[in-house]
Amino acid sequence: MEGHVSPGEYKDVVLFLATAGVIVPLFRRWRISPILGFLGAGVVLGPFGLGSLSATVPWLSYFTIANPGEIAQLAEFGVVFLLFMIGLELSWERLRLMRRWVFGMGALQVSLCLAAIALAAMALGLPPAPAAAIGAALALSSTAVVMQILTEHKRQHSQAGRATFSVLLFQDLAVAPILVTLAILGRGGEDDVFSPRLLLAFAPAALGVMLLLAFGRLLLRPMLKSVARAKSEELFMAACLLVVIGAGLVSAITGLSMALGAFIAGLLLAETEYRHEVEVTIEPFKGLLLGLFFLSVGIGLDVSLLLAKPLAVLGMSLGVVTLNAGVVFFLGRMFGLPARGAAEAGLLLAGGGEFAYVILSAAMGDGIVPRDLGQMVLVSSTISMMCIPLLAAIGLKLGGRQTGGQGLSPEPPSVAMPQADGETPRVLVVGYGRVGRLVGDMLRRHEIPWVAAERDPKLVESARHAGEEIFFGDAARSEFLKRCGLETAPALVVTMDAPEGVEAIVATARAMRPDLTIVARARDARQAQRLYELGATDAVPETIEASLQLSEAVLVEIGVPMGLIIASVHEKRDEFRKALNRPEALGGRTRRYRRAQES
Repeated sequence: MEGHVSPGEYKDVVLFLATAGVIVPLFRRWRISPILGFLGAGVVLGPFGLGSLSATVPWLSYFTIANPGEIAQLAEFGVVFLLFMIGLELSWERLRLMRRWVFGMGALQVSLCLAAIALAAMALGLPPAPAAAIGAALALSSTAVVMQILTEHKRQHSQAGRATFSVLLFQDLAVAPILVTLAILGRGGEDDVFSPRLLLAFAPAALGVMLLLAFGRLLLRPMLKSVARAKSEELFMAACLLVVIGAGLVSAITGLSMALGAFIAGLLLAETEYRHEVEVTIEPFKGLLLGLFFLSVGIGLDVSLLLAKPLAVLGMSLGVVTLNAGVVFFLGRMFGLPARGAAEAGLLLAGGGEFAYVILSAAMGDGIVPRDLGQMVLVSSTISMMCIPLLAAIGLKLGGRQTGGQGLSPEPPSVAMPQADGETPRVLVVGYGRVGRLVGDMLRRHEIPWVAAERDPKLVESARHAGEEIFFGDAARSEFLKRCGLETAPALVVTMDAPEGVEAIVATARAMRPDLTIVARARDARQAQRLYELGATDAVPETIEASLQLSEAVLVEIGVPMGLIIASVHEKRDEFRKALNRPEALGGRTRRYRRAQES
């Protein structure tokens, strides 16, 4: 019948959602990385797990992934969104400061690991071309797994975390040259590697990067500004998805990875006022698609091959982990990392990565690597990737729990890692109209660092032009407040003139930070009472403050001494504050926050 939908078409989607909704919460409760949950589920639900038994036990087919290829294609977007989010957390300036680590430590790690693995493969009898392809595949670590772990443990801004990211970034940049080199080897042989054809092959990739940079700087901010003015969350979400996927497709068309294109788009948006709102909008997609990626990695683990050649597969996995960890530790120490930080970085980067699938698939397709050998290397890489959460747990214990480089020995400017945004606690000012600007001016006058958030794109644009640090977004959402640094902020000032919005922000902020100083603007005494009920430290009613200023003005004009006027105004203000901030002000209800404080 036309329009009829077969339930079997959605079986794989249902299985994935069941994995995300059931298995992952259990792993979180057991304090085990959810990555292992997705990887393990992929092994069980894949064609090499329960799928291998579906021929003899037909009902098992209802609980297995029928189309791993389709899952893998969609899963690639998980890495794309991850790299986009990483780009948002950086900036061109910070990337410039990291160049020594990216193109120094990162380049040396890839070169040394590739050479060592290739030499070992050649010693076992492989020709140079397949040995180099295997070395390139196993030298690259998993950006998706490692960055997810660093983010979960809030270690991305530690010294070891930033060094780890620098190496991962160079690895991502190296994927395109590796694939181009493999394509040339597959078409023309090893002699072509040193011919001018190789340089010409890089031309489309260079053109793609230039196009992304040019169009990104010209179009991204105006497009998001136009969408923001529409005040539609759905349109803003659509625009964000367009930026991520569009940048990835442009990058892929020119021969680069989609992840690299998304990373460049994130870098371009990191300098704009829409950065944090984009982060909050994209985060759910990134989390879901990354889960799908890890599931697809588990699906690709050929258990039969592991059972057939356990010593060879496990030996290769152990060798790769040992080699990568040792090389990174050595380079970390050479570049000035302390021993604990170098060990942490080495363990994080010890396992294989997702790009091994891309590189080995291309090498097997071009006939460079025999298919049987390639499959065994892929299984070894998958096993080493599955060990990353365990290795990371050991590395995190070695590196300590400090974030942002705390507890690490100071280094000279030539060695020090670039500092992350938000490491300096700053007062958060929500609302940047006339009142918000005055608050900002007073904070600046007293040399107190601050950052602003505003929902009106026109106000954000004018403040940006004036050189203020301000971000567009909805401060009633906890994720946005977190991105703006509320977790470390000494105070929150809410200056908006919308009563409902002020109340929502105060309630959200108080739930996130019971110890936070919250000063909020209120229209009148009734709203001030409500704000105290929601957890405001101080609420300032406009009507009362206007009355006090009028009283002060008339008393000055009629000749009352200034000292008496100031004392009486302060006394009256305190009376109002005490009268408004009391349990009986709202029908006898007590505030949980204040009651907890008193106890």
